[in-house]
Amino acid sequence: MLGLVIALVEIIRDALRLQAFKRMEGGSLTDEEIERLGNSLYALDTAIDEIKGEQGISEAVRSVREGLDTIVDDVIDKILNPQDSLSS
Repeated sequence: MLGLVIALVEIIRDALRLQAFKRMEGGSLTDEEIERLGNSLYALDTAIDEIKGEQGISEAVRSVREGLDTIVDDVIDKILNPQDSLSS
């Protein structure tokens, strides 16, 4: 169960990182905000790595992430290519 929770936290972190990059590229963040955001994301990375190490769940998290990635890829494929799902 903890592996799933950490995998979801990683996915949320990745989404936050992507939004941060978009905002930095768009120029909507001050230098101070960029530094705080970078420090916060680094602290989150460190905490996640510590939890995975302490609990011995690195492989479980990787497995959950791979499974979720497969599901997301399938859903996106069905959205982008609806005709392919009708013929199967």
